[in-house]
This record gives sequence, C-alpha cells and structure tokens, in this order.
Amino acid sequence: MYDEEQQPGAVEHGPLAGFTVGVTAARRADELGALLQRRGASVLHAPALRIVPLADDGELLAATKEIIDQVPDVVVATTAIGFRGWIEAADGWGLGEQLLGGLRGAELLARGPKVKGAIRAAGLTEEWSPSSESLAEVLDRLLEEGVDGRRIAVQLHGEPLPGFVESLRAGGAEVVPVPVYRWMPPEDITPLDRLLDATITRSLDALTFTSAPAAASLLSRAETRGLLEELLSALAHDVLPACVGPVTAIPLQGHGVDTVQPERFRLGPLVQLLCQELPARARALPVAGHRVEIRGHAVLVDGTLKPVPPAGMALLRALSRRPGWVVPRADLLRALPGSGRDEHAVETAMARLRTALGAPKLIQTVVKRGYRLALDPATDAKYADA
Repeated sequence: MYDEEQQPGAVEHGPLAGFTVGVTAARRADELGALLQRRGASVLHAPALRIVPLADDGELLAATKEIIDQVPDVVVATTAIGFRGWIEAADGWGLGEQLLGGLRGAELLARGPKVKGAIRAAGLTEEWSPSSESLAEVLDRLLEEGVDGRRIAVQLHGEPLPGFVESLRAGGAEVVPVPVYRWMPPEDITPLDRLLDATITRSLDALTFTSAPAAASLLSRAETRGLLEELLSALAHDVLPACVGPVTAIPLQGHGVDTVQPERFRLGPLVQLLCQELPARARALPVAGHRVEIRGHAVLVDGTLKPVPPAGMALLRALSRRPGWVVPRADLLRALPGSGRDEHAVETAMARLRTALGAPKLIQTVVKRGYRLALDPATDAKYADA
C-alpha cells in the first residue's frame, strides 16, 4: 500500500495510515473507499441500506402533484431509469401529460447522456448537461448562478450526491425531492452486523455517513440486536462519527451523538476532514529517544509506519494510559482480546509487539512486576507541542 521514498528505510504513508474507517454508503461507496485508501486508511464497507424503485407510492404521487400545481424553476434529472420510471408512474395515475407540461415550463438539467436520452424520449429538451456526467458539476453550476429564492425539484435516486440537497437549501433554495426510489434494509444483513460489531469493539477509528437513512438504519439495527447503548457509547467516546452534512447527522444527534461535518457537503471535504481529525486524536509520546504515535491498528515510530497485531495494540494502549509507570502483567492480561488466557499470553504478545515496533527498548521489562513504556520526561513538552 505504501511506496518507498528515496531515503533508505523510509516509508511514505498517507495521513490516514494506521486508521480504519467504516463506510455505510449504499451508493458511491467505491468512490469514498478509494479516496480513503489513497490516503492510507483501511476501509470496512457495509451498506446500511439498499435502494428499490417505487412502482406506486404516495410520496412520489404527492411530489408529482406538487410539481404540476406549482412548476419549479429548475428540475434536476439524475438517472435515466429513474426519470423514465417517474414518467411511467405519472402516466399510470393519469397525470403524464400534466407532468410533461410542467417540466416543459422548468429549466431541465440532466446529469449525463443517458438521462438526456430519457428526457428527449419523453418529448422534452434539457437546458444543460455536464460533460463530466457529475452531479458535483450540476451543483456548482446552480450555486454559481445563485439559488436563493428559487424552487428546485431534484429527482432522487437514493443518494444523488452527498450534500446535494443540503447545499441547495443552505444557498436559500426551496427543494422539492422527487423520491423515485425507497430506502430498504440490506438484503444481506451480515456485513452491516460485522460493521456494527467492529464499531462496538472499537476496531474502527471513524464511521462515515453520507445519508440520514443510512445513519437511521444502523441505529435501528443496533436497537434490534439490543446493542444500541453500546453503539452510542462507542460513537460518543472512541469511534469518530463523520457525516457529510447536517441533515445526514440528524438521526445521530437525536440520540445525543455529536458528529463532525465538513464545511462543504461533499465526499472530498469529508475525507479531508478525517485527514485532520484522526491524526489529531492519535496519542504521541516521547519514548526511549523516539517519537511514538499510537494510531488505530499501527504505530508511527519517528514517522515510520509500523503495523501492529491486535493483541500488541491492546498491550500498547494499556501501557500508554500510564506512560512511564509499571503496568502489572495481570492488568495487561485483562487488556488482551479474548478470554481464558494465562500470563504467558502477555509475554508472547509483548514479544511480537516489540518485533513489530522495531525498537525493543521502547518497552522495558520490570522483573516480577510487569512492563513500562520508557517515557522521556525531559522531552515530553517538546513532543506535546509538536
């Protein structure tokens, strides 16, 4: 994952190296995961929901009637299949011609060529479409033109763009969502349970949300399994909940969970925010003449990344809670994951930890008592300010 620099032994790593980030997105998960991995993170993905088309739904009918009764200034069409489904549903309700008449009176924006084809097949003409097929470019165009006081209908397709609707509303627009799809729990719940367990056991350092329904789905699953309080405790104290925008954060905030959010409601700024927040939360200590930074599943020793096994990380965290003090073997044994172990397990895990760190003198053995981090008190202030 990491490329060697010119200097011998040096390793180049991203700002998220050593951290594990959970992704709950149903759509654009690959894009978010790639952004995180390019910055060094390990990614655990489990869609918190799935998106199914609405064959006949009251919400879509209500949105259609609202657009017919009061034609919006702008209509954003995001997917060809969704746009066709909307027109077909309106035909089924006997409202097809009225809807098409309303759309002719609006500025119609299409996300890409497939959507343009669906629009023209319906006898309509788009005002504009980005060459990039990116909704981010559509959003930029709208915001540059100014949306304050404008009425904008957005054909949703699950997650049209994290923060898309939020950004329009923040700019003063009245947004009319057109829900052509509905959120449903995932067909295979196993990955979501795995993500939930990883959050509760603090195997994650951060958990990302790009839609409010995804956050609500995870909370609902935790409640079904009787794990809601444990999940809320993890998110409140150890696992950083990062939301793409304030609307996405509402279900979590309703349970008293504080979240971090980027100023711009996009995937890129969300990842940039994690690049700032997670390293800032990592503990850095001056130990035996080295700078040791303890991250989620790895350690930076003088800036060089050292992956550490889970048992070793458990021991290191226990030692770092009392740096410089002797931690008894019995306390370290309790810190090890799993049960039914004896103190020999501590010695084995400690040997592997020292090997992984590549600097055995970082951890001192205190005969018949336990182990300690060889803290450098004289340089403590220097590293604290670094």
